[in-house]
Amino acid sequence: MKNMKVIMIDWNAYGNAEMEETFRARGYEVSKCAFDSGAPAEKRGRMLDDLRSAMDGFRPDYVFSYHYFPEISDVCEAVNVPYLAWIYDSPVFDLYSPSVLNHVNRIFVFDRGVADEFAAGGIPTVHYMPLGACVRDANGKADIGAVSAGTYTSDVTFIGSMYSEPKHRLYDKFSSVSPYVHGYLDAIIETQKHLYGVNILEKFITPEIEAEMQKAYPTDPNSRNIMSPAKLYSQFVLSRQVTSLERREIMEILGKYALNGISGAPDVLDPTTSIGLHGHDDDVQTAHYEMNKSGHIDSASRDIRISLYTHDPALRIPGIRNMGPVNYGPEMYSIFASSKINLNITLRSILTGIPLRALDIMSCGGFLLSNYQEELCEYFIPGEDFDYYEDYEDLLNKVDYYLTHDAKREAMARSAQEKIRTEHTLSSRLDAIETYL
Repeated sequence: MKNMKVIMIDWNAYGNAEMEETFRARGYEVSKCAFDSGAPAEKRGRMLDDLRSAMDGFRPDYVFSYHYFPEISDVCEAVNVPYLAWIYDSPVFDLYSPSVLNHVNRIFVFDRGVADEFAAGGIPTVHYMPLGACVRDANGKADIGAVSAGTYTSDVTFIGSMYSEPKHRLYDKFSSVSPYVHGYLDAIIETQKHLYGVNILEKFITPEIEAEMQKAYPTDPNSRNIMSPAKLYSQFVLSRQVTSLERREIMEILGKYALNGISGAPDVLDPTTSIGLHGHDDDVQTAHYEMNKSGHIDSASRDIRISLYTHDPALRIPGIRNMGPVNYGPEMYSIFASSKINLNITLRSILTGIPLRALDIMSCGGFLLSNYQEELCEYFIPGEDFDYYEDYEDLLNKVDYYLTHDAKREAMARSAQEKIRTEHTLSSRLDAIETYL
């Protein structure tokens, strides 16, 4: 393997430490340059000057960053150095910059749905690349092996934003629109909440609806970005509102379940209810049927512990332990490994891709229960590596089943962790990324 030289863009990115670790394990020389896209223009200019100086002296084979930064791309374009940008979030406003066409760019998006959109637009610099992970133990140490089962501090855990803080309440800006438009937006949000695997929001923002939205929350013209107002509203505002409602409702239902059993949640389960479209596990279906015949599981007597780690410390939901925020890194890995069930509730602007949260859960031997995501079911086997729910009722069924079937749950977590180790490491992803050089 060639002794590569890489400049890493150093910013507060999830996974930066893991990627640097991966580079150095391969024997690469690594130089880091700080960049803050939110800094004032003068400070950004100084950072870009530092990058130019580093490129001149270090002479890297390429510049790497998580996220795509148009200004970084322009610097690389000027000196003809490849810029490899790997995106783990969606949506990404900067991805709609005209600079995306710079010939030095090799931009990798984890969401195939987004990659397909750019391919359909004839953009040759954007490519599909799923995310990768480091296998870790319960203490956050890398490449140790399967986590020891049996010691758990929580029954069900969700780590993520509830979008309840004021800065995330963008949908509130439409409170001044007409009752018809507000009702229309509420209706498409409610419809999207019940659909997995497809995002309908943008196509239902008609020119008339968009005009009303512009009056309440105008989008500023920006020559450095070609994202349409309809896409901006659907991706950054409406999809976030869908996710906020969904996460809140799921937490409320799980809180009632923890306090009162399944009969305390909305819609008492019916034994004729379909368990799922795919029916991937006969044992799960049988257990659900037996459970549903009584219509009640006394989960409260089992002292169910539901833990939420989020940035809003004031959020209170009966039956839910709000543990506050947790930093990305060893503490987060330990929480995943010591929870019986870890939820992934995907941000709805992610179309088909596997969120980083899901990979991180599986990488440290945690058990993953997720909403349906197309690519998650392509790379991992439902009922063998993880499981997914199709609606709230199915979520409750599967939470109850996996809380009472320790051996099966732990075997699935081990299977997923081994699959991460053999098929989805950062190093293997880097091999694929570097084929584009």
